[in-house]
Amino acid sequence: MGVTASGTSGPRFEVPDSALADTLLERLTTVYPAAADPQRAASMRAYMKDIAPFLGLTTPERRTLSRTVLLDTARPDEEDCTAIALRCWRLPEREYQYFAVDYLRRHVRRLSSGFLPVARHLVTTASWWDTVDALAAHVVGGLVAADPRLRGDMDAWIEDDDLWVARTALLHQLRYKEATDTGRLFSYCVLRAGHPDFFIRKAIGWCLREYAKTDPQAVRDFVAAERAELSPLSVREALKNIGP
Repeated sequence: MGVTASGTSGPRFEVPDSALADTLLERLTTVYPAAADPQRAASMRAYMKDIAPFLGLTTPERRTLSRTVLLDTARPDEEDCTAIALRCWRLPEREYQYFAVDYLRRHVRRLSSGFLPVARHLVTTASWWDTVDALAAHVVGGLVAADPRLRGDMDAWIEDDDLWVARTALLHQLRYKEATDTGRLFSYCVLRAGHPDFFIRKAIGWCLREYAKTDPQAVRDFVAAERAELSPLSVREALKNIGP
């Protein structure tokens, strides 16, 4: 029987039974701790504002270890991905959540639009930019690209009181390039332009700066039209590589 998992908002989830998740979690919780560096873990925890304890694995080390964990394992289905992500999110050390994010990124094309509530649970649980941004750009963004009906969910997320949900909506098109829905991109930026939090203002600038790589003039024109509404941080980030 599954174990109930719940986040700061949204529904509760039963962790699906998954033999693949059993195998990966057994390997993961053996291989990762064996390489732990307590001194580095303390500095990583401090740098990340005490959002979670760490094992002290650098990103290259962790990804090398992950290849060992994944060796000769089957391709997952959506239930496997759900079980792996939710179980990793229940473990205290942050590196397990990084593993889950990398895993979901790798297998996002195996996920249906029905995974979006699970993604929201991950976004709103132990929330910080290190997991939220990757989930936004590579998981939520992938789901919406595959099923345009989810754009309506993004329209709701951008107005959410949870800043991390709103940040996810801002950033979900970050990798879309020419496929960007510019109407949504610009309207989302205007809608949250007055938000007082750094992470929203930074996200507005970031998504504009990224789209400027595709259409710099459109971003210049948008910033010129909305400069009075946008924060100086958002404007500075948006124009960083293209100038006024």
